[in-house]
Amino acid sequence: MRRDEFTEMRAFLEVARERSFTRAAAKLGVTRSALSHTVSGLEERLGIRLLSRTTRDVAPTAAGERLFQSIQPHFESIAAGVSAISALRDEPSGHVRIVCPDDAVELVFRGRLAAFLRNFPDVTVELIIDNGFTNIVERQFDAGVRLGEAVARDMVALRVGPDVSYSVVGSLEYFERRSQPKKPQELTDHHCINLRLPTSGMLYAWEFERDGHEFSVRVEGPLILSDIAPAIDAALDGIGLAYVPTDLVRSHVESGRLLSVLSDWCPTFQGYHLYYPSRRNPSPAFSAFVEAFRYRSRR
Repeated sequence: MRRDEFTEMRAFLEVARERSFTRAAAKLGVTRSALSHTVSGLEERLGIRLLSRTTRDVAPTAAGERLFQSIQPHFESIAAGVSAISALRDEPSGHVRIVCPDDAVELVFRGRLAAFLRNFPDVTVELIIDNGFTNIVERQFDAGVRLGEAVARDMVALRVGPDVSYSVVGSLEYFERRSQPKKPQELTDHHCINLRLPTSGMLYAWEFERDGHEFSVRVEGPLILSDIAPAIDAALDGIGLAYVPTDLVRSHVESGRLLSVLSDWCPTFQGYHLYYPSRRNPSPAFSAFVEAFRYRSRR
C-alpha cells in the first residue's frame, strides 16, 4: 500500500468512527478541509461514495460500512504492533486517552496527576470531558471514568476514588430571599439549577434517600447547565440551589459562602471507577496509569 493510500484509509476510518469531520480532523491533527479533501480523493479513486454527508451528520454508506469493517481490524493490529515495540523501552511512553465527567477531574485526577506526569515524562495523558455514556471502544479511548454503579458488567472496573456524597447548597444571598427547605419535596418551591443529561437529553432528577427509601425529585429553575463546575458558580452567584458533590463545595460551605441543606436526605454513591474492556496486552503507559490512580483506602 502506498503512503497516500494508507493516509486515505486512516482518514476514512476516523471520520466513519467519529461520525464527524471536525472531531476526526482534531484527532488526526489536520484541518477539516484537508481531511475532507483526503476522503474525497479516496472516494474518487475507488469510484464509489463511502460517506453520506448532511449538514448535521456524517455516516458510512453501505459500501463505506463494508470497507470500515474490512480494514479496521488491520489498523488495530498495526496499533497493537506499535504498542508492543514501545513496550521494549525502559520507561513507559505513549498516549493514554481517558473520558470522564467534569467533576472527576477534580475528585479523581487533580491530586495525583502532577506526580504521575513527573514520574513518567514520556507519557501523555489526554482527559476528554464528557458527562454522557460514551462508548469507549467505538471512540478508541483507553478507559472511561464513571460512578461504580454505572459501569457496565462486561467491563473491567477499578476503583479510583472514595465514595461520593452529594449536597444541596445555596448562597446566603439566596436564603435571604427564601426559607430553607426542610424536606426534598419542598424543592419544587425553589429556584434550582438543573443539569441536562447529554446521553438522554433529559434533566437530571435529584436523588435522595432516608431510612432505606430512595426517591428522586424533579426540580425547576431559571438555569440549565451541562456541567457541575458552572452549577457551583451559579449557586455562589445566588441564582438558585445546586445539587453537587460535597467535596467540591466543602471549602465554600466551611467559609460560609454556601449553606448546605437537606443533609440528612442526601445520598452517598459508590466512588468513581476507571473502566475498560478486558485486554491481553495493555501498553506499559496504560498499566502505569492504572497503577498510579488505583484507589487505596486510608483505613
